Order: sequence, then structure tokens, then C-alpha cells
Amino acid sequence: MINNKYTCIVIDDEPKAIELLRDSIEELYDNIEVAGTHTNWKTALHDIKLNHYDIVFLDISMPQKNGMDLLALAPEMKSEVIFVTAHSEHAVDAFGFGAAGYILKPINDTLLYKTVNKAIERIDNKRAAENSQPVASAKARIGIPSQKGIDYVDINDILYLEAVNRYTCVVKSDEKLLSSYSIGKYRPLLDGHSFCQVHRSYIINLQYVKRYEHPGAVYMTNGMMIPVSRQHKDDFHRMFNERG
Repeated sequence: MINNKYTCIVIDDEPKAIELLRDSIEELYDNIEVAGTHTNWKTALHDIKLNHYDIVFLDISMPQKNGMDLLALAPEMKSEVIFVTAHSEHAVDAFGFGAAGYILKPINDTLLYKTVNKAIERIDNKRAAENSQPVASAKARIGIPSQKGIDYVDINDILYLEAVNRYTCVVKSDEKLLSSYSIGKYRPLLDGHSFCQVHRSYIINLQYVKRYEHPGAVYMTNGMMIPVSRQHKDDFHRMFNERG
């Protein structure tokens, strides 16, 4: 069951703006807790690095560092961000950060409600993916959880998997899928198939290896060059030679 309670914080250098936004949130939602507020970017940065909030309401124009500067200093933050600002010229840059929404002051409650609902939908999708597990089926298919849901693909269609921070990029010949799970969760699911871990960041499908080059690199059929680390080199050669 997905938890339908949410936490948020409000970051704005104007105390009156914080008060108005808090009132609107509490009026519109009984399942969103305003867990904190900040008028200073330093205390806000410390808070979002130390704690997780489902939604961060963030003003863009603040003294010393603006809202986008603040996000750039916390790249690991996974909260949904809603920008709340008096300036419209930053909209394109804001959505470049993957923001759930961009609300102009003075705040219109109808737009606020629509934007928060969008953020909640994204949060629920992430929670659903986190509560599921990647599962390999008897028909050699695998479920790949992402923030939007689960994609089911044929294992034999996967060329390789690449670790991207705490996520995994699953690469097929015709598309790439970004999974919300780490590469380590896929290793046991690929046992018994023609996959080999050749580097801490790469698991490759031996069926799509085109060439091996010394001192340690493989070229896949799509042209991608993948490093083979020294600690995995022997396993790679053994598994490749054992392929029936």
C-alpha cells in the first residue's frame, strides 16, 4: 500500500510569502505536513542535505544564492521541487532541473492545487517503484522499475547495464531505460543468462560483444566501448569461452 502522507518545506527569503503559502497548503490539503521553513539559503541547504522531504517549495530570487544555485549544491536531493517566484523569466531554467511546477506570485490557489497534485502523482509513482522488485520471469523477461512504473523487456534484448549514480541505465538496441534501482539488484536476476560483470559500473550481454582489446576494453555491437577492469578480466574471458 502506498503511503498517502507527504512532507514539505518552504524556502523563501520573505517571511510573509512563507506564511501565505503555508496557509494555502494547509487549507487545500490535510495530508501534507509543512515540516519546516527557511529564509536563509545556508540553513535550507543544511536541512535538505540532512533530511528528506517529499516536496520542496523554493523561491528563485533570494539574496546571495538563488533557488537554482541551491539545487545545484544538493544534486543528491530526490524531493519534488515546485518553484514559487515573482519572476517568469526563469521558467525554462527551472524546468531544466526537472521541477514539478513553476508558480508565479501572487499565488493562485487553483494553480497551486494543480501543481501540487502533479508533484504528488510523481511521488506516488516513485513510491510504487520502490515497493516493487525487478523480477525475472520464466520466459526470460525482466521488470525494470523506474519513477514512472515498470517496463517489461526480454532479457536477451538487453545489450548492457550501466550504473548511473544510484540508478541503472538499461541499454537495448533501440532504447535506453533509466531504472530507479542500483545495478547490484540486477546481478542475481541475470545469473544463468549470458551476462557478465566486467566493471563495477557495467554488466554486459556477451551475445553483443563485437571485439575485445588489450589491456581491457570490449566493443559492443552498437559501437559502445566498455572498460574491463583487472579484477573482472579473468571472469570475462572464462565466461566468454564457456558460452555454448
